[in-house]
Amino acid sequence: MFLNSVLNILQKPFGKIYESSLILKSLDSLILLSILCTYILSTFLSSDVAGYLCFITFLLTIVRVITKPGDNFKCSKFELFLLAYFMLSIVSVAGSTLLALSLKGFFKTFIYLSFYLSVVHHLKYNRKNILPILWCIAGCVTFESIVGLSQNFIQVGEISGWQDTSRLNPEEVMTRVYGTLQPLNPNLLGGYLVAGISSVFGLCAYYLSDRNYKRGVSFLLLSILASVTLFLTGCRGSYIGLFLITTLIFIISLKFFWPTYKKIYFSVISAVVGVATFAILAVSSLRARVFSIFAMRADSSNSFRFNVYQAAVQMFKDNWLLGIGMGNQNFREIYGLYMKTGFDALSAYNIYLETAVESGIFALIAFLGFLITLVVDGAKFIYKSTDTRAVILASVGLVSICGVMIHGMVDTVFFRPQIQILFWSMVAILASYIDDKD
Repeated sequence: MFLNSVLNILQKPFGKIYESSLILKSLDSLILLSILCTYILSTFLSSDVAGYLCFITFLLTIVRVITKPGDNFKCSKFELFLLAYFMLSIVSVAGSTLLALSLKGFFKTFIYLSFYLSVVHHLKYNRKNILPILWCIAGCVTFESIVGLSQNFIQVGEISGWQDTSRLNPEEVMTRVYGTLQPLNPNLLGGYLVAGISSVFGLCAYYLSDRNYKRGVSFLLLSILASVTLFLTGCRGSYIGLFLITTLIFIISLKFFWPTYKKIYFSVISAVVGVATFAILAVSSLRARVFSIFAMRADSSNSFRFNVYQAAVQMFKDNWLLGIGMGNQNFREIYGLYMKTGFDALSAYNIYLETAVESGIFALIAFLGFLITLVVDGAKFIYKSTDTRAVILASVGLVSICGVMIHGMVDTVFFRPQIQILFWSMVAILASYIDDKD
């Protein structure tokens, strides 16, 4: 690999410096600290600050790679698709009619991908740090869950029109919680919980399998808390994401429970389905929110999205090769030429359509290739591996990725830094277990 050859040349003069420098030898600890601070601070600081934290982590990684002898990069199959997507994005930006706005959007993507590179490279040499990372993510999810639950009890008011109440009775209007994530929005909190809740489920399974029942039960209770808060967000896309996450957890658990615990397995599934069904039917506001998913044009939020989809599809047809350029500001400027009056939008409300509109058909193919290859390779590892702990930790990444991707079919909070940070961290965790030789 050409890049590794260049690194070998750069590393030679730094070899002796690295061996004698306490700071350089401590870079792994500093990188881990930077990663953890990024998770924590992104829960309440602005998007710009989160971006700076990601970039600091990337700079520390670059210093490590240049100064530590023998450090190098390895590109997995799915990362080749990711690299193709990145290169095609550059071409799209170069051809954009709104170059300045498109560059701004591209730099955001660059920051997120550089954070992924930092985390996956760190875990390549420090897989033991997956647990601290998951603990930190689970802590952030728990914090947001507690804040969200408290907001429900005090019945916080809406900051903007978050639900169509024109057809609802007063008792069917939900108090939608939004946590501390900036900008304050229940869909953002819902997407954040979808991206991070697998860490809580995963730590529960990890410690139960390790016979540490005290921690296992504690994380089980926290996972229930996070699930309840997710429902309280009223984010219907996150409901779909949680449904897929739960389904995947049960499917993966077949590997461990089916041979000897079939009756217990079916009992647990029945209990979960029963509790969820009872909650939906018994709580009028939740029932109305869930049923509105199937209301199609009768719900104003659904109708709004359908109008945006129609306009975005037309945008894609007119710019199918290279797209319009990256970024929500760039999208909004050009969307104005296609939108129906009164239906302004910041994005396409579908991450796949958004990718196609911004960067063209080939970028979409590359992005889908990345996702499909990653998920398939991850599923193969989980199916074949006999290491219970590795299967659980890899499953955390796989389940989160799938949940975010299904949620992304009806929303674009995926592009918010809080969710990007968690998503790429989960990709890095799964990637650390994938071996192309499998």
